[in-house]
Order: sequence, then structure tokens, then C-alpha cells
Amino acid sequence: MRGKTIVNSKFLFLISSILLILFLWTGCKQEEPDDPYIPPVIADIGKAKVWLTTGDKLRLLNSESDLSIRATRSGSFPLITIDTSITFQRIEGFGAALTGSSAYNLNQKMTPAIRQSALNSLFSAEVGISISYVRLTIGASDFSLSDYTYDDMPTGQTDEDLSEFTLQKDKTDIIPVLKEIMAIAPELNIMGSPWSPPAWMKTNGNLKGGKLKPELYSVYSNYFVKYIQLMKEEGIPIASVTVQNEPLYFTAAYPCMEMQANEQLVFIKNHLGPDFQENSIPTKIIVYDHNWDNTDYAISILNDTDARKFVSGSAFHAYGGNVSAMNIVHNAHPDKDLYFTEISGGGWATDFGDNIIWNMRNIFIGTTRNWSKVALLWNLVLDQNDGPTNNGCSDCRGVLTYNTNSDQITYNEEYYSIGHMSKFVRPGAVRISSKFDQYLVNMDGVSFQNTDGSKVMVLCSYNSEYQTFTLKQGSKYFNYSIAPKSVVSIVW
Repeated sequence: MRGKTIVNSKFLFLISSILLILFLWTGCKQEEPDDPYIPPVIADIGKAKVWLTTGDKLRLLNSESDLSIRATRSGSFPLITIDTSITFQRIEGFGAALTGSSAYNLNQKMTPAIRQSALNSLFSAEVGISISYVRLTIGASDFSLSDYTYDDMPTGQTDEDLSEFTLQKDKTDIIPVLKEIMAIAPELNIMGSPWSPPAWMKTNGNLKGGKLKPELYSVYSNYFVKYIQLMKEEGIPIASVTVQNEPLYFTAAYPCMEMQANEQLVFIKNHLGPDFQENSIPTKIIVYDHNWDNTDYAISILNDTDARKFVSGSAFHAYGGNVSAMNIVHNAHPDKDLYFTEISGGGWATDFGDNIIWNMRNIFIGTTRNWSKVALLWNLVLDQNDGPTNNGCSDCRGVLTYNTNSDQITYNEEYYSIGHMSKFVRPGAVRISSKFDQYLVNMDGVSFQNTDGSKVMVLCSYNSEYQTFTLKQGSKYFNYSIAPKSVVSIVW
């Protein structure tokens, strides 16, 4: 019996020794540096596409590497949270103005091949920035070849039945170019804005200054009706009109007119609105069309029970005031739309990076975050002398600059500013909620969902260093490091 116990003890000692050796051996092996821990693979559930413009011009709406979308958060970066269930305004489009000067440069200064290339770069979805909205001047502006309206009469004569009304001057450049544009972008939205009625309709008998004669309100209303009807006959639908460009600036050396808020109210309520209704004209009527520094003008018209039923919304420019003015008007009348219709860059601001950041913060991100359905810049195409001009701005910059001597086209910061919105945020898209972590500083952004379900986040950073964040939308996550002083559009 004692011998059997000794054998069992030796066997147990042997087993214990083997286990100890195995434990020590495996423990030592885990510490070997050439056998690192390999984390489990996290599968992508999708990709996000990225387009980038940097202030140093090394990236100009460049397509970057796709981002991996995953079902779990990776890293502890600050969050941008997208919520598609919280929606705001529906977008109508982004673009600029086809002024008389722009149409002249395109139609008469460029060869057909260069013009086609320029228009494709502006309006094509495949090779360009897919501009979706343009503004026309109803008659002459400060960027036309001359002063004119559609019913000019010799001094002392009138034409109250508008029998002499003609679009002939627009048929030289504007209408032919528009038809070429619509062949590229058939769903284009078009706005018309007058700088002045015919001189014989005005108190001073001049295209510059003066007011609309009260006894001719109904005639001028018919002038709008005739313009829209004849443009439609040309195959050009006018989606919206503003009643008067910059109605509170009436001392210019180019066509202009004073129209105070109470006058515009009466004109719309008693004439333009009923005439559009009687003639089954679906064109939207938009009030004000002047700077951010005045909100009372639009609000006072929208406060009128009878006038407001004919008004779709209010339009603003950015030569004075702050973009938050649009939110003030929205809060006063949340059922009415907002439009941003004009700003120009120019020789007073030549730093590309500063300009594109300003454009995004104030105009494209700024206005859409303040309820605008549209964001438009001024001239589409100017020449190397910033013209031709018609007694207006002498150093305004076009979206494109065409050098008539060298046949070269320069794509200005305005082109890339528009492109970061128009190429990706399509008409019918709805703005959706985006919340930024408090640690994401010196950054602005806005998000949208297109009608096809795709989401778009447009961001601008004015940091001096890269800033990394995680974007979260539902159970989808992706990380991105935005470059200093840059703009990025991300689509997923």
C-alpha cells in the first residue's frame, strides 16, 4: 500500500512539473515582440466619396480617396451627428447670373468650341459643376452692353397697351446662350429681376432713378406677364421673378428705380398677383431683393393678409448686413420661402483661400443654414477687364474669367464655391439636421438629403491645422481629417 502511494506521488509531481514548464513557456512566448496582437477585422458597410478644395489651390474640387463607412465608431474623435428625421427647407438650386455681359462674352467673344467647353464646365453633371439655377436681368443692368427695356419709346411717347413690347435685344445673346445651357441642363431653374421699367412708366422719365407712376401699375404688371409669356414661347420657363432689383438703391449711374415697401405691397396685392392668377402664370413672386441690413421691408409686405397670398418669399443680397437677417424673416413668416440672389467677388479681395472660405461660411453654408432655398452669385462670365460693364462695378469678378486675347478661361474661387454645393446638392434636396461637437472649432457645415436618398455634408475649415472628426448618421460612422483652410463635400 505504501509503495502504491509513493508511485502516485511521483506521478502527480511529474504532471505538475510538466504543467509548470508549459505555463512558463507560454508566458514567455506571449512577451515576444515579434508576435503582436492582431485586432479583429472591422468590415466596411459602405463608402463615402470626398471632393476637396484647399486654400493653397493644390486641390481644386479634387476627387479624393473614398472613406470607409462602418457600423461601429472607431477612435474617440469629436462627433458630427446627422439626423435625417429632422428636416428644414427644400433646395431649388445654386448658381449665378447670366447677365447681358456674360451672354455677350459667351456668344460673341468665344468660339463655339470654347463656349461649349465653358458651358459644360458650368452646367454639365458629368464634366462640370452642374449649376441648377440662373438669374436673368429683365432688361438692362449694370452688366449689359447698353441701357434698354423691352418697350422703349421716343421721349414724350407712351405704349400703354404694350404693342411695341419685344424681346429682340435679348435674342442677340441671352436667349441663344440660354437655349444652349438648357440643352445641357434641361431642368434649370430661371429667375428674372428688373433693374428698371421703361422710362415712360417712371416719374422722372429716365431709366435711372425715379419711381413707377401709380397710374401705370397695371401696365407694368402686364409687362411682367408679357415677358414671362414670350420667354415661354422661346422655350424658356421663368420659375420666379423679383419685383425690383435693389429697390432702396436708386441713385446709380445704370438702370435703377426706387420702390419702397408700401409701394411694392400695393403693386403686388392689386396688380401683379391678380394678373398672374388671371393669366394662370405659375411663376413665383419674390419681394425685396436687396441687402441683409433690412428685414422690415420683406416682413411688412408679408404681414399684409391680401398681399402675402401672392408672395412665395423674400430675396436678399450680401452687400450689407449679416446672413442672420434671413433667419429673422423666416421666424416672422416661417411659411414663406427665402432666396439669396446676389453677391460678387472682385479686385478688392484677391486671396483665393480667404475668398472661398468667406463664400462658404456666408453665402453657401451661411444662407442655407438660415433657410435659403437658393444661393446665387453675380456674373457667370466676365472678360479680363472685368466687363463689359454698363456704368457699374469696374472690378467685379465673374465665376469664370475669359481672356479675349489668349482665349484662356480662368476658373475663379466663385466657381469652386458654387461647385461644392451645386454638383452634389440637387434641386429637391432637403436640408437635414447636423450637430457639431463643441470641440470642433473654426468649422462650419451644412447637410442635405437628395431625392435619391444620398446624403451630402459640406464643410469649410478655417483652422491652421488638420482637424479630425467622426461623422455619425444613424448606425453609420466614418472618420475624416479636414485640411487647414479648405472646403470639402462628402457624399454617401
